[in-house]
Amino acid sequence: MPTDFADRTDFENSAKGLIATLDPCIVEAADGRVVWDIDAYRFLDADGADTVDPSLWRQSQLTAKHGLFQVTEGIYQVRGLDLSNMTLVESDNGVIVIDPLISSETAAAALALYRQHRGNKAVTAVIYTHPHIDHYGGVLGTVEHDTTVPIVAPAHFMEHAVSENVYAGTAMLRRGVYYSGGELPKGPIGRVGMGLGSAASTGTVGLLAPTLEITETGQEEVIDGVRIAFQMTPGTEAPAEMNFLFPDHRALCLAENVTHNLHNLLTLRGAQVRDARNWSRYIAEAIEMFADRADVIFASHHWPTWGKDAIVAFLTEQRDMYAYLHDQTLRLLNQGYTGIEIAEHMELPPQLDAKWHTHGYYGSVSHGVKAIYQRYLGWYDGNPAHLWQHPPEQQAKRYVELLGGVEATVAKVREYAGNGDLRFAAELGSHAVFAAPDNSDARQALADVLERLGYGSENATWRNCFLVGAHELRNGNFHTPIEQGSGLAPAMSVTQLFDTISLRIVGPKAWDDKLSINWAFTDTGERYRMELSNGALVHHRTDKKVDADLEVTLTKVELLKLIATGSLEEIEARGDTSVWSRLLACTDAVDTDFNIVTP
Repeated sequence: MPTDFADRTDFENSAKGLIATLDPCIVEAADGRVVWDIDAYRFLDADGADTVDPSLWRQSQLTAKHGLFQVTEGIYQVRGLDLSNMTLVESDNGVIVIDPLISSETAAAALALYRQHRGNKAVTAVIYTHPHIDHYGGVLGTVEHDTTVPIVAPAHFMEHAVSENVYAGTAMLRRGVYYSGGELPKGPIGRVGMGLGSAASTGTVGLLAPTLEITETGQEEVIDGVRIAFQMTPGTEAPAEMNFLFPDHRALCLAENVTHNLHNLLTLRGAQVRDARNWSRYIAEAIEMFADRADVIFASHHWPTWGKDAIVAFLTEQRDMYAYLHDQTLRLLNQGYTGIEIAEHMELPPQLDAKWHTHGYYGSVSHGVKAIYQRYLGWYDGNPAHLWQHPPEQQAKRYVELLGGVEATVAKVREYAGNGDLRFAAELGSHAVFAAPDNSDARQALADVLERLGYGSENATWRNCFLVGAHELRNGNFHTPIEQGSGLAPAMSVTQLFDTISLRIVGPKAWDDKLSINWAFTDTGERYRMELSNGALVHHRTDKKVDADLEVTLTKVELLKLIATGSLEEIEARGDTSVWSRLLACTDAVDTDFNIVTP
């Protein structure tokens, strides 16, 4: 059953409750740099373009709608001022902020728009639904760094925020340039959106550590007079996530667990694989817990759904979608099919596929199935021929040699592209580029193929990946426009800060060196032991007093400065201070702009 372009329900719901827009909807940083510009998407007012899938154009029109909206009495959303939504719940003495966007600049603009129409209310609490940057990064645009208001989050929030955004943050941000299309020109031949929202802002990122953790389903809290009932949903859209009901408002927040598209089971920027089985079950639990108690549901992306019948139908279809993908993938992998094979033939049931909100604008059936396979069986497909393959450059040289050289390979790329087999043309083109990265014909041929793949993609993140790859082949490496690690550092624990050093140790450089450092923190009374041994930097909290090559006494603030500057000056240190220099000499610099589409 095809989806119905005449169905305007989503357009009606996305416009419902509009109070005001920001005009112009452009947000600048203190230095005048534009960090958000939704007005650049006005080209979506047209009916469509030959270079954009019609279904994706429709979704992009919806996600480009922006302004302050009333969800229900006492609950408001600012949508279209970042990739995510900011929700504001009025409380006895002010307003509770849910998910304060990515950047402090966009968060401040969203809060100012709310205050312009609802009064200058103080922020009385902040709630993070889960530890992805678009749900906490703008917190310092809503409260001061030394705020005493509650910062509410699901248990293990900090653990996963740091794991994803710091430990693997450099790689995720670089890959994120591809899947977000952040540096593409906005328009029908470039970026039209991300499916989940229009784009990610590029302002100042910060983080305040939670002061109130939600640990179990059924936990209830009263925050500045507002009753909230929580449901824990770990392993769904994030390793730590939660839904919650406002009983007195009959309004249910579904975080990022139920949105108006098929979500990622493994995001293209990289993350832990999500659990489709439990995702479905948590939606089922939400129906059971909350469907009779809610007149409206809203999420941290997209637009709300009103009315019990519509709510139950929406949740049920989302529940069934994740369950179907999970169960059918497991059924087929147990028959010996690999992830790629299963993904090639998997289709949603027609009655689900006919719904707009099951379409893969952000996630996809294809890479969702591969994620489920990976979760259970890992990267190896069981075929011994795939157990020890050459890396891309070495493979490329051999394939190009077999095909008769780079020129012959490029000719085959164009031949397959001309016959409509863009997928194999892209594979051959990648071999040509990896074998001869400076060959302009190879780069141009692959860029042409990737561009055509992008123009035909319903999935926004696939489109962006294809088009960014094409752009880099033609114009050179994009710069990664956002750095989030430094903004997170003040909220990180000492162990997590030490991890940022240990993860940069170049093992072979450190094989033959041994050193030890004792750290004493005067502000917390904590002591830590650090040893470089066999190329690994091991550190842990300790109460034992064991001699070390270097003894450092400092505060956590001084540790932040030490890591940032590398200098022990003005820090109390006893023993062999050259130990610190030796340790730093074993680390490497982070490359935020590493190559992806070329070697």
